[in-house]
Order: sequence, then C-alpha cells, then structure tokens
Amino acid sequence: MIQEMMQIAPMAIVMIGAFVLMLLSHSRMVDLSKLNLVAVFFLALSFLLELTHFGRGEILYSFPEIFGKVYILDDFATIFDLMFTAGAMMTLLINTDYFKSRNYFNGEYFALILFSVFGMMTLVHANELVSAFIALEIASLSIYALVGYHKRNKISSEAMMKYLILGSMSGAFFILGTALIYGATGSTNLGDISTFVAAHTREDLTLVIVGGTLIMITIMFKIGAVPFHSWVVDVYHGAPYPVTMFMASTFKIAVFAIALRIYLIEFITIGNLWTPLLQILTIATLIGGSLMAISQNIIKRMLAGSSIVHSGYMLIAFSSIGLGSEMAAPAIMFYLIAYFISAVGAFGILSFISSQSKKQMTYEDFKGFSERRPYMALMMTIFMFSLSGFPSTIGFLGKFYIFTAAIESGQILLAGLGILTAFISVYYYFKLVAMMYFYPSLDKQKSFPINLSSSLIALMALLVIWGGIGTTLIPFIPGVDGFIDIAKQAIASLYLK
Repeated sequence: MIQEMMQIAPMAIVMIGAFVLMLLSHSRMVDLSKLNLVAVFFLALSFLLELTHFGRGEILYSFPEIFGKVYILDDFATIFDLMFTAGAMMTLLINTDYFKSRNYFNGEYFALILFSVFGMMTLVHANELVSAFIALEIASLSIYALVGYHKRNKISSEAMMKYLILGSMSGAFFILGTALIYGATGSTNLGDISTFVAAHTREDLTLVIVGGTLIMITIMFKIGAVPFHSWVVDVYHGAPYPVTMFMASTFKIAVFAIALRIYLIEFITIGNLWTPLLQILTIATLIGGSLMAISQNIIKRMLAGSSIVHSGYMLIAFSSIGLGSEMAAPAIMFYLIAYFISAVGAFGILSFISSQSKKQMTYEDFKGFSERRPYMALMMTIFMFSLSGFPSTIGFLGKFYIFTAAIESGQILLAGLGILTAFISVYYYFKLVAMMYFYPSLDKQKSFPINLSSSLIALMALLVIWGGIGTTLIPFIPGVDGFIDIAKQAIASLYLK
C-alpha cells in the first residue's frame, strides 16, 4: 500500500497543492508572491519525486486490485510529468514580474495552474479512454478559465468564449468515439482494445475505425492542426502572456502525449489506415500555419501561427509511424522536448518585457532592442534560431530527426515540404532578429535587469545550445545523445508487458 501511494505521490502532491492554494487565495496574510512560492514548492516537490521514478524499466499499475489497469506508471508518462511540472514552474517563476504588474491576478490563478498540471499528469498516465477524457477536460477547463482570466479585457473574454465553445464541441467527439469503440470491443482499456484490434480483420473493425477517427478530431483540434486551427491565433492573442506561454509550452505536449499512447498501443496494427488522412492534414497544417505566421505583425500572434507549423512537423512523424518508421516515435518525443525548451524561452522573454508595458509587442517595438538589452536580444535570437531549425540548436536536431523519419518511411515529398516550410519560417523568425540588430532603437533608455526571471530564461537559452552541440562531458546533464536516448527509452517503455 505504501509503495503504491509513493508511486502516485507526485500527482497527489500537485492536487493537494491546488487545494491548499484555493484555501489560501482569500487570506489577507498571504500575498501573491507568497502564493507563487507555495505553488512552486508543490511543483518542485512533485518534480523531484517524479525524477526518482524515471528509469524504472517496468510497467506498473496504480492500485490494480481496485481500479484495474486504468492508471499506468512507465517511463513514457514520467518524462512528460517532468516536463509538465517544469513548464508550470517556469511559467510561475519567469512571470513573477508580469503578474505583479497586473492588478487582475489573484490566488485562484495559481490554483488553476496546478489543477491544469494535475489534469495533464492524469492524462499521460491514463491507460483507459474514459479516464483520458476526464483528465483532458480537467486540464482544458483550467486552461479555459486562465485564457479569460483578465475579465475586464474584451479580447481576453472573447478568446475564452471561443476556446470554451469550440473546445467543448471537440471534446464531444472524443467521448462519442470512445462510446463507439466500447460498443465494438466491450472495453475502454487501451490494452484490451489493442488485443481486440489485432484479433480481427478490418471488415470487423468499422466501429473501432470510426471511433478512432472521432478521437483523432479532438486531438487535431487541441494541437491546432488545419482545418481545426481557427481558434489558435485569437486565443493565444487574447490570453495573458503567462497563460499563452503555459499553453504553448506545456499543454500542447500533453495532447501529443496521449495521442502517442493511443496511437502506439491501441491502433498500432491498423495505424497505416489513417496515414493518407494524416498526410493531407500535415500538408494543410504546414502550409496554413506558415501563411498565418507570415501575415502577423504582433509577435505573440506570429508565434501562435508558427506553433501550428510545429504541430505539422510532428504530424509528419505520426504518418511515418504508420509506414513502419522506427525513428518516428522517438523523433516526436525529442521534438517535443526541443519545442518545450524553445517555446518556454521565447514566450518567457515576451512576458518579461511586457511586464513593463501595457501593449502587445509588435515587430516595431523590437527595433534596436539589442542596444537596450543586448543579453536579452541574444537570448531571443537563440530561441528564434532554434524554432526555425538553425544548425547548432536543439530545434535543428528536432527537425533533423523528424525529416529522417519521413525519409525512412518513404515520404520524400512530405519531408521536402517540411524543409521548405522550415526555410519559410526563417522569414518571420529572422525578421524579429533583424529588427533587434539592424534598426535604430526607438527608445534610448537602457536597462539591464538581472533577476530570477532573466536567469531562468538564460538557462533555457543554454539548454537550446547544449541540446544542439552539447556532449556527455558533464555526466548528470544530457547532451545531444542523451536527449534522444531519453526519448527512445520513454517510447520503449510503451511496449513493455
């Protein structure tokens, strides 16, 4: 009993922390800075406990005599748990100055962050479709509330309503698909469904295929794939900067986590059935996202459009899985790590800068930024290089593994399109770099603040470079090979019995 309690302790700690923050939120003795530290404390404790679980080398189930095989414990879930808690801690610590500069933040903000993390952790551990749906909705409902957190801002309220309505509709497809799969297989457990699928021909799997397609619609909406992308730019724009950062760097990877688990366990034997559809969605997502990113002038909206393109890159690898590529699944894992680090840094800088300004940051606002804040301009340049796939960054290796998987599976044209859109991304990413370095500053005031927020952003910049060119000279810090080995180990744990 004690051992099983320790196995779920990281998730339980996050949930306890959320309730503690709710109780403290209206206390006059605890201000926002202290609530922030309380939230970070619970997240850090969960992170450290989860770190001891990685590399267990076996699959465990939490309280199987009570819940059956609903809640699974493996390295795949552990590595995502670490990213969720790390992403939430970065969101809270980097944005300390931001929420202090806005008078609409209160204690519930921190509780909602932890509730969302709890939902994401439950989602990645879910080995059963109904549990996965409930976990996805817990995380989503928290995000909906966070998007509209600035209640007096019409743009924020509009973004929340759009996201809430469309997100709820997309969630209905998931539960409907689950019902169809249950009707065909008599179970919602991923292992049982996989056994059923392997034992029957495609002619007998009509309901399963239709149900899987409906679940895919929900996943495509959550990752912002075209044509389910209409909410992305407006929601990212309307949400407060910390929330946008949290959505882009953390919530997005949670959706890919459950997509990988479902795809690699439940539908692995019939995965190639959806390959043509995935290829069409990938082409539309790469092209549509690129056009959307190019047309934006506000940096946050540009990064929102580019996030659609990054979803397209990962969809390339998803279609490669169905065509037998062994590199595809680890490539997705590695790309998620690379995108996580780069997105945290890029959105973190925007949030850090906007804490001293009330307006949305445009390209024009970054003119001569290198003169005012040279070190911050350098870090933003590193993140733009990584997101565009520039050599010697972790983003370059992420794209390299994705395109390698595509070529390995024979998708030469799809790999070519991915490379083309990567070149297109140079325009809107390097446009920001050009503004910072090749235009005179509009504001002659110089400032060089060095605090916890800027130090964490610098750490992300170092990880971007280390992930691109690092070695294993420092044993406890993974380099290039270490990151891909972690990805492969996480994927391999899905196949343990």
